[in-house]
Amino acid sequence: MVVFDEVARGGHEEVVYGYDEVSGLRAIIAIHSTALGPALGGTRFFPYQTEQDAFVDVLRLARGMTYKAAAAGLDLGGGKAVIIGDPATDKSELLLRAYARIVDSLGGRYITAEDVGTTTADVDVMRRETRWALGSSVAEGGAGDPSPVTSRGLFAAARAMSEFIWGDAELAGRRFAVQGVGKVGSAFVQLLVEARAEVIVADSSDEAMKIATEKYGVKGVDVEDIHTVDCDIYSPCALGGGLNQKTIPQLNCQAVVGSANNQLAEEEDADRIARRGIVYGPDFVVNAGGLINVHDELHGYSRMRALQRVDSIFDATKAILEISKEEGINPNQAAVRRAEDRIRHIGDLRRFRRSGEETG
Repeated sequence: MVVFDEVARGGHEEVVYGYDEVSGLRAIIAIHSTALGPALGGTRFFPYQTEQDAFVDVLRLARGMTYKAAAAGLDLGGGKAVIIGDPATDKSELLLRAYARIVDSLGGRYITAEDVGTTTADVDVMRRETRWALGSSVAEGGAGDPSPVTSRGLFAAARAMSEFIWGDAELAGRRFAVQGVGKVGSAFVQLLVEARAEVIVADSSDEAMKIATEKYGVKGVDVEDIHTVDCDIYSPCALGGGLNQKTIPQLNCQAVVGSANNQLAEEEDADRIARRGIVYGPDFVVNAGGLINVHDELHGYSRMRALQRVDSIFDATKAILEISKEEGINPNQAAVRRAEDRIRHIGDLRRFRRSGEETG
């Protein structure tokens, strides 16, 4: 693999490798675009099998953040970071602070937040070394855990999907198959149960499954079978790449609306879903609640203002589905086109942002 070829292929602006011998830090930060503003995206702490896997993942995740921010109408670009390691055994204050110093060295061109393997408490530690970290605890003046807000946006998207397909945004009686009941998936299940929807769940963690089934009184199935469940809406809320040539023919739903990033293994999978008559809610549109929430910290966090904007995901999702229908293209193409139009008309791809100071 030639690094520059991969960076050029995805249209990325910058990739930074960070290493600290003392703490064991191995991190990669990818900035995809700063056309609309500084690149914002979380830090994923994950035990990648190879450095190449980490590199490919961070490039893909950073590009997705560009589209997510643009589709949400935010003055932000897209970036992402990965720390290679097992957060259960490798994470330490020393490592997080070393990482935060690397973030700080970018002067706000990249702003980080929590992601898989990192927490609000970790962000609090990072902020001891840099102000370019969002999603700190409420006690520290931040927005706190973004998971409930992400699930709120996902719930709004599910309601929009229901109205588009069945003419009614109410979810009572609708059957959902939710893959992944971590922080976001679990909060989403709670909202669905409160809305009197029927919910079936699966997770690779036996403990997470036990908590979800006992707490919400929902049925559980094996994680290998969840995408085959007969349901109205399938909700992938775990890691990406779950919608692919193998799983798409096995889907038994009318729509897909989930919080996982990069759900499509490849872009052609959006067409495969459409050919099956299944309506796809583009992941970077329906799961933007967390990004919208932490973005509000840049302007002095107001929960009321943030939630009002998160609720607008209903309208954003409905608009994408209508464009898809009117133009005869799949929803993912419609969402990408809308995001790229905003970047082209509002941003200037030839100009690099100097720093995060320009958010203000």
